Amino acid sequence: MPTARRPRLLYVSDLSYPARGRRYCDEDIDLTARLRAEFDLAVCHPRDAAALMEGFDAVVVRNSGPVLHYQEAYDAFRARAAELGTRVYNPLHGRGDMAGKQYLLDLTDAGLPVIPTVDRAEDLGLLPAAGTYAVKPKAGADSIGLRFLPYEELAGLAYGEGLLVQPRIDFRYEVSFYFVDDRFQYALYAPDPAKRWELEPYEADEADLRFARRFVDWNTLDHGIQRVDACRTREGELLLVELEDLNPYLSLDLVPEAVRERFVAAMTESLHAFLAV
Repeated sequence: MPTARRPRLLYVSDLSYPARGRRYCDEDIDLTARLRAEFDLAVCHPRDAAALMEGFDAVVVRNSGPVLHYQEAYDAFRARAAELGTRVYNPLHGRGDMAGKQYLLDLTDAGLPVIPTVDRAEDLGLLPAAGTYAVKPKAGADSIGLRFLPYEELAGLAYGEGLLVQPRIDFRYEVSFYFVDDRFQYALYAPDPAKRWELEPYEADEADLRFARRFVDWNTLDHGIQRVDACRTREGELLLVELEDLNPYLSLDLVPEAVRERFVAAMTESLHAFLAV
């Protein structure tokens, strides 16, 4: 009796990307090894995904690096996926970092707990006072193009080129919440604000999870992996820093094996459900 065909996944990763404080290759080597228990899987570089995706049941975008480094290839990938009707995980209609940083403006306007963000000189007065201000490109990632300026230098910036301005927050620590679909998996935090990627396990309480779920719900992705990055202010408030929904690094090497196994089981279940839609 013939066996049922296993789903075929094209797993997109830049195994050589030199991420600061992280090893993309180690995470993806381990994760693909675990996923092969349920799927037939091939790994490719993001520049090759458009040419290779035909014949696969889905494309899984993981640690593929900042799109700015291969924008033309990424645009071709999205166009090819739409042309073929190929499923992409995470789905390409995400409203977070997948679509640029516009969501920071949208969430500010909606009054959600996010670092206040503006993109016009005439709106600078809406920002709270701060010692310095963060200026970043709307299309930025991995701190590319980030700089810090005093208030008096903000009015002369070229806002028409797609810049965002935020007050530089004096925070106690950064914390990240990791989700598969709408299910919370684990949280990690950086106790030292100067060492973003020196992470430790974080015990999220109900208030923390209510905060994180607001952004997962806002993003309306039925399937996929999301990382909600936040900072804890000196006053104790959590503010959103980023909503990572394209290729969030998972820091799976920093969680206990039982948590890692639970995450892989949740991702496997999510992929099967995604393929069945």
